[in-house]
Amino acid sequence: QVQVVESGGGLVQAGGSLRLSCTASGLTLADYAMGWFRQAPGKAREGVAAINSDGRTTYAASVKGRFSISKDGAESPLYLQMNNLIPEDTAIYSCARTPALLAPSLSPRSYWQWGQGTQVTVSS
Repeated sequence: QVQVVESGGGLVQAGGSLRLSCTASGLTLADYAMGWFRQAPGKAREGVAAINSDGRTTYAASVKGRFSISKDGAESPLYLQMNNLIPEDTAIYSCARTPALLAPSLSPRSYWQWGQGTQVTVSS
């Protein structure tokens, strides 16, 4: 059974950087639309960044210019490079996949398979 697995979370000071990775065993992620989402305690899950199978990307306004989503090749993991982190970025970050969409989507309802998530904590 295919599993989506995230890694790379941790504790970082404000202004620091982290890079999250997402893999799915037995799959070529380039064939799918992929997204990164986060959920902070007491808040709804929100889309952070998404990339479609054709390489188009979209970002939430709150992270645009600081975060970058990428897939380096057909067999590459999905990455989320997070720079200039702020305490408000603290959350559990999850990646998700779905068959290719017409456009990259930040809506959780667009995705059907999710990883367990990785904790990102930004201290002030």
